[in-house]
Order: sequence, then C-alpha cells, then structure tokens
Amino acid sequence: MKTTLKKIAMILLFGMLFQTANAQVTAATDAVINKKSYWQLSSRLGYDFPMFKEDFKYIDYKGGLMGGLSVNKYWNRWGFQVDFDYINNSPYTNIDSPTNLIGVDLNTGRTKLYALDVTTQKTNLTRMFFGIGPAYKWQSLSNKWTVELAAMGGIAIINGGEILVEGANANYPGPFPNKKHLLTYHSGFDNEKALTFKAQARATYWFKGDKWGVNGGLYYMNHFGVNESQKNPLLISNGYIPNNSAGNIYFYQLGSGTSRVDIDVPGGPTTVVSGFDYSSDSEQSIQRENYQDQDERQKIKLASVGIFAGVSYRFLNAPKAKKIVEEKPIPVVEKAKPVEKKYCVQVTAKDKFTGEIIPNTDVALKNDKGEIISTARTDGFGITKFCDIVPGNYKISGVYEDVALEEAAIDKSEFKDDLTIKKEILYANRDFIIKGKAVECNTSTPIEGLSVVLEKDDKSYKQTNLTDAKGSFIMRMPVLGVYSLFGRKSGYFSQVEKIDASNYNRDKTLFVKLEICAEKADCGKGLGLKNILFDLNKFEIKDIAKVELNRLVQFMQDNPTIKVEVGSHTDCRASTKYNQTLSQNRANASVAYVVSQGIDKSRITGKGYGESKLLNECGDGVKCTEDQHSINRRTEMKVICPENK
Repeated sequence: MKTTLKKIAMILLFGMLFQTANAQVTAATDAVINKKSYWQLSSRLGYDFPMFKEDFKYIDYKGGLMGGLSVNKYWNRWGFQVDFDYINNSPYTNIDSPTNLIGVDLNTGRTKLYALDVTTQKTNLTRMFFGIGPAYKWQSLSNKWTVELAAMGGIAIINGGEILVEGANANYPGPFPNKKHLLTYHSGFDNEKALTFKAQARATYWFKGDKWGVNGGLYYMNHFGVNESQKNPLLISNGYIPNNSAGNIYFYQLGSGTSRVDIDVPGGPTTVVSGFDYSSDSEQSIQRENYQDQDERQKIKLASVGIFAGVSYRFLNAPKAKKIVEEKPIPVVEKAKPVEKKYCVQVTAKDKFTGEIIPNTDVALKNDKGEIISTARTDGFGITKFCDIVPGNYKISGVYEDVALEEAAIDKSEFKDDLTIKKEILYANRDFIIKGKAVECNTSTPIEGLSVVLEKDDKSYKQTNLTDAKGSFIMRMPVLGVYSLFGRKSGYFSQVEKIDASNYNRDKTLFVKLEICAEKADCGKGLGLKNILFDLNKFEIKDIAKVELNRLVQFMQDNPTIKVEVGSHTDCRASTKYNQTLSQNRANASVAYVVSQGIDKSRITGKGYGESKLLNECGDGVKCTEDQHSINRRTEMKVICPENK
C-alpha cells in the first residue's frame, strides 16, 4: 500500500510539471511576470501520508496534519526556495482487542483460553524540516497561473513516536504485577537530526493585481538514517524497567528472540498470545548484560508524501511610469443630444413581519452592473428619495445595524411620465431591536459614553454598545432566552434590567424600548443594594442576594482603584447590642462573598450599623407596620473617600 501511494504521488508530481512545461514550450510568447524578479511568500496546510520502511509486524503509523511556509526568490524562471514544515503523525498497533491468550488453569491443570484487553500508550511523532534548494516556475500567458517545482535538501528534527501495547486479564495465572503483559513496544525517536530530501510541486492561481493567490500541491519527503531513541519513558513509567535504568531498549515484539529488552514478557512454555508461540523461557526474557557493548538501534528509513493548499503573496515592483507626450486635442463639433428625461425613486424601509418603518437605514441604489450610483439614509418615517435617475434597470439594497435588508428591483419599463417610482426594502431578521436610553438614576440626565452590555443568562450571547450624547443606544436581541442589560462606566454603579424575550411577540413587535439607570458613585454617598435579604436572625448569603453582590463585584472590577464599604442596617426590634452584632455579621458575610469573587480584601470593608441609622420614625417604643420596619432593614455600599483610607 505504501509503495503504491509513493508511485501515485511521484507520477502526479512530475506528470503535472511535464504537462505544464510542454504547454509552455509551445507558447508563442513568454509571460510577462516570467521576466520579472521578485520575492514570494507562501503558506500551506495539508495532510501527510507516512511510508516508513520498518520491520515492525504490529506497529504502523497514521497520516496526520502538516503545515509550512515557503520563501521563494525568482529571477525570470529560475530561483531558489526555503522551506519550513511541521508534520504530525501517530503510531498505532494492529493487534486486535481483545486478544486471546492460552494458559494453564492452576486449579484444574488444563489449558484455558483467556481474553486480553489490549491497551495502547503512545506519543505523537513530530517532524520539523528546514531546507533550501533550487526552484523553477512556469507562468501562463495570462499571468493567472503559476506552476513551480522545487528540490530541497536540509535537516529534519524528529521526535516522539514511542508506543507501548499491553494486554491484561486479572484471572490469567501469570507472575506479573497487575496481570499486565507486554505485547509490543518501540522507543520512537528523541530529537533525532536527519539529513532530508524534499521534492515539491505547487500550482497557484493569482487574483486581480497578480499579488495574492491560492495554491495547492503535493510533496515527497525522505529522511536518511534516522536512529531510534535510547530513552524509554513509557517502559519506566509502567514499571517494566527501573527508573534508574540506562534504558537503551529500542524495540520489543511478542515472540521475537532478538529484541533488546531487559524485562519479563508473559507466559511460560507453550504460551500463545494472538498466535505467538513461546517454547522456552530463554525466548521470553533477554538480559541486557549479554549486550553491554552493543548498540542494536536501526536506522529506520522514514519517508512520506502529502497534499496541501494555502495562500501565496508576491512582492511585485510597481511598473515604471511612462512619459506622456501631450498632444493638442483636435476640436470636434458634436451634434446636440436630445435631453433625457429623469425621474425620482422613493424608498421605504420596513420590517417584513410587523410592517414597522425602519428609520436611519443606509440605502444604496445600484445599476444593472451592481455598481453603486447613489446612497442615502431613511428619515424618521423610514423614507428616502433618489432623484435625477435616468430610465434603466436598478436594484435597491439597505443595511440597518449591520443587517442587510431584502433588496428591491426596478425595471426600466416602470419609468413613466410624471411618476415617482415607489419601492420597499424589508428587514427580515428575526432578532428584536432594543432602542434604549441610559440616564442617571432618579433623574432624566442622559449618560454619554456608557458601555451598555446585553448578556444572555447562560453566557451564550453577548453584545455591547456605547451610548451617544443623548444617552441612546441600539442593540439586537434574539427571540429566545433571558437576558441581563446593564452599563459600565468609571465612577458609575449601574442597575441591572432583566429581559425575558418570551414576553414579546416578534410577529407583532420589532422595537423594544427600555431605559436603564446608573448612579454616580461619589465617595461617602450610600447606594442601596437591592434584594440583599437574610433569613430571620441569620446572616448567610442567599442566591437572590448573590445577583446584587455580583453587580458590586462588576463595579469594583470596572473601577480598580476605588475602595468600598458595605454597610448593613437593621430595624429597632430586638436589643441594640443584638442588632449591632447581627448587622456586623451580615456585613462581614457580604464582604466575604465579594472577596470570593476575586476582589482584593484590602479594597472592601464591612460595617454593621445596627439600628443606629433608621430612615423613618420607627424607633424603640414606636408602633410601626411591617412595611415601615422593612425600610430600615437594608444593605448599602459607598465609595470610601481618599482621606478616609
């Protein structure tokens, strides 16, 4: 199979070059770019097919991804090429799983068939090639196609490829730890440096301007004299040889008496594993002391073929400007042309599903060649108009918030006397459009430059936008999901608005109008934290409180230089001492949660105020309702002024 792949690759490689060369020889003139000297940079990504010549019966190698860069310098047809390639292959075993093993039952003394579960441990085989060599190219007369041939020599660094295959059956009556049996092993390669030859053919199609192109091709690569690794990390980590062993175990194959392995392998006389027969103990264990002065590594012949595609760029010099000789024009008397009547086209942008008008939509009028001849933007009524248009075939396109609208077409026959042509372009996207405004809380003052964030609760969707001078912003929201809407700006503490898209019907509504607010976090000013609620006489943080505390975490992340105090307040019920202790514990719990979310402990403090700062008259001895008492049970945050650090 490997020989066939190699032959096919070589036939394709040189056959393509021969056909191109033959076509070029018969051409009457040379291509223009063939006469130019230039540099060229090419990238590639492809797939590598290994054709390694080794005598491993139970180990082979899979194809894998490759990537590389080429730099070429050409003088007319001839030049040179410098290559870098990175190739990743993987070893594998063809031993079936499970594998049958024959042994002697210690209870009955009879031969019994055991099934081994085969497991494989391995490291990928990587190759890095650096090479240089001559290159030759053919250029089509149209300058659109180039075919290149390069032959390079260089160095490859080859690493990995170690593989260890074991079989295990807990009931098998063997003397080995954990009932594991080594089936086959190869040490792979340890940053081995090998002389390497590479042949490559590449075809490139150049786009307009002749600088950028896409390429595709194939290659053949051969590494000479690649030594096996002398290290055995998998054997050591699996306990086959001691950690302080000198290693030097290159290859083991079940049933082989020549493998240099200082370990025991499974079974006694007449043991059979997957068809391998052992007739004596001497074939099961090869002792290293018999080979102290020998190096049994093989120089394995590694070769591969591959296919690839990529992008190329040519550094072409701009053509020299030719001197233009001015000639006096000969006056030509032209006949007066009849005045061509011109018309107006009115365009309305609408939503396809609700019929709502779409203001501020960018509209383009194109001729029958697709060229834009005029642009405009719809007004507050979703309408714009193009005038001085001569009869012809046109198309009208539009874009609203980066979403293209469905086009409308105008036929030449629609241009009639004293008639303004009216057309509609339709917004067909199923997303809602949030038209929002950001203001300072409890005021109508807009906030400019606030970064508004719309984020789905499962984090699968996120969009941001900045408010303008009027505090306005526009965002798209998918029709499914629950979202949080909040703002970020230095010195501001934003409220969080929850939006459930299922509360809106896209067939009836396109625009969702919302308002969010943010408070200026001036130092010393207390800002209320909503829903920081605790069970009676307790101070554990509940899930509903974590949502609001996360908002405080976000504020401190957006303002990394400030310090914050979290204050906890109670109503007047219970003793003053008890309320003071309870509020301090609740403040400490809030601080602990914020610190657990990554905020430095030095930036946040907690203080319990107990009943010392009531917001109403509900003090000791005053009869109040539960709602009046609840006003005093609150948690606040405030920025610590610099002088109070």
